[in-house]
Amino acid sequence: MSYVKNAENASVVLEIIQAIHVNARYLSEIDGATGDGDHGINMNKGFMLAKERIETGMSLAEAFKILGRTLAMDIGGSMGPIYGTLFSEFSRAMQKEEKITMQILLAALENAVEKLMNLAGAKLGDKTLIDAIYPGKEAYKKVADNNGSFNEALRALAEGAEAGKENTKNLTAKIGRAARLGERSRGFLDAGAASCCIILKTMADAMQKRMIDD
Repeated sequence: MSYVKNAENASVVLEIIQAIHVNARYLSEIDGATGDGDHGINMNKGFMLAKERIETGMSLAEAFKILGRTLAMDIGGSMGPIYGTLFSEFSRAMQKEEKITMQILLAALENAVEKLMNLAGAKLGDKTLIDAIYPGKEAYKKVADNNGSFNEALRALAEGAEAGKENTKNLTAKIGRAARLGERSRGFLDAGAASCCIILKTMADAMQKRMIDD
C-alpha cells in the first residue's frame, strides 16, 4: 500500500504556500484582465500569514487546519472563506489518520468539491476554481476506481486541474466580478482556477516526493 505520513509532514503545506507566494504577481495579472487585479496580493497575504503559524514538525492535517483557518478569518473577500473551506475539508478528512492513502485523499477532494460548490453557488462551467478542482478530482477518481496507483492518481489530479484551468479561457463568467463582462470574459483565464491549479499541482508533487510504499 502506498501512503503519505500524516505526522511531521507540514512541509507539504509549506510548499503550497511557497508556490502561491512565487506566483502572486502572475495571479494578479490574470485577475487584472477581468477583475480587480488583487487576487495574487490577497492570496499571498493570507498564505504568508499562515506560514508564520505553521511549524515544520506539525502533521499534514494540522498544517492544513491552520492554513484554512487563517484564510477564512484573516484574508477577507470572497476567496478567504472559499479557500478556507478547501483546506479545512482536507484537514478534516486527514486528522484521525496516520497514513494518508489514495482513498483518504479522494474523500477529501470529494468533500471539498461538494462544500465549495454549495458555498460559492458555482457549478462546472461557471468559470471559477470549480473548473480546476472538479476535473482534477474526476481524473484522480478515475485512476482510483480503476485500481491505479496513488502516484498515478496524483499525476492525474495535476493534469486534470491544468486542463480545467486552461479551459476557463473558453468559458463565460457566470459568478463574481468577471460576470459583469459577459461574453467579453471569454479568452481569459479565471484567476481562481489558476490559483487552485497551482495548489493542486504543488500538493500532488509534494505528496509524490513523500510517498511511502509498504
